[in-house]
Amino acid sequence: MTDDARDQFEQLVGELRPKLHRYCARMTGSAVDGEDIVQDALIKALAALPSVGVIDNPEGWLFRIAHNTALDFLRRRARGPMMQHDEALDMIAAPDSPDQDREAATMSLRTFMRLPALQRSAVILKDVLGHSLEELASITGASEAAAKSALQRGRVRLREFAKEPADVSLPMLSDGMRARLTTYVEGFKIGDFDTVRAMLADDVKLDLVAKLRKQGKSEVGEYYAAYAAAKQWAYAAGVVDGRAAMLVYDREISLGTPAYFVALDFDGDRVVSIHDFLYARYAMDGVDLSPLNLAPRSQ
Repeated sequence: MTDDARDQFEQLVGELRPKLHRYCARMTGSAVDGEDIVQDALIKALAALPSVGVIDNPEGWLFRIAHNTALDFLRRRARGPMMQHDEALDMIAAPDSPDQDREAATMSLRTFMRLPALQRSAVILKDVLGHSLEELASITGASEAAAKSALQRGRVRLREFAKEPADVSLPMLSDGMRARLTTYVEGFKIGDFDTVRAMLADDVKLDLVAKLRKQGKSEVGEYYAAYAAAKQWAYAAGVVDGRAAMLVYDREISLGTPAYFVALDFDGDRVVSIHDFLYARYAMDGVDLSPLNLAPRSQ
C-alpha cells in the first residue's frame, strides 16, 4: 500500500469514526463494545485495502465491514445463529412519518437492542445516520424490499417503546464491585495515584480510545501522570451501559453532566482493562449513564 493510500484511508477513518461508533454502539447496546467493534472493523479494512482495488463508495465499504463485524460479535454473544432477514417474510408497509422517525436519533442504546438485528440496523442507518434505502440494502446485504420492511417495522416498534413508562431502576453493581470502583475513583479525587496503580493487574490493557493502546502494569501506570497534573476534571463513580465506569466532569463546563467516561473491567480486586473516552467524546451520544451517587458539586 502506498503512503498516499494509507493517508487517504486514515483521513476517511478520522471523518467517519464518530458515525461508525454511533452505528456499532446501537447495534450492540454498548458504547464500549461498539468502540471495540469499530477498531476490529478498521483493522480488517486496513488489511483488505491493498487487494480491493478502486472502491467506488469508501464510506459504504467501511460501514459494510463494521456491520458484519457487529453481527459476528452479536453471534458470539448469543452463542447461536442470528436470523438477519426474518422481516422479508412480512412486507406489510407502515406509514412514514419523518417527524416521528427523527425520534430514533434520541433513543438510548438499550432501546435499540429491543429490535431484531435487521430492524435495528435499518433504523440506525436511515434515521440516525441518514443513509439512503439503497445504501441500507448494500450495507446489510438485504434486498431493498426486505430493508424497507425492516425500516418501517423498526420505526413502529420504536414509537411503541417511546410510549412506555421510563425505566427508573437503579444501576446494578454488586457491593464488591461498587467498593472496588469507589476506591479507584477516590484515588483520582484525592490525587492518590499510587493506590490506583496498585489496583492494576500485571497484564492490564489500556485503550485511550482513538489515541493509543498500552498493555502491562508499568506501561499503563504512566498514563496516570496526565491526570495527576490536570486540575480541570472532577470525578464520580458510575454505571455506563450496565458496566462499572468513572464519570469525568469538566469543571469549566458542567459539574452536572459528564464530559466523558472511563469504562473499567475488574477481575477480583484488579483492574484488567480501561477504556478511556477522553479523545472520543462522540461515545456520549445515546449512552445509558448513571452516577452511583450524586454528580460532583465540588472537589
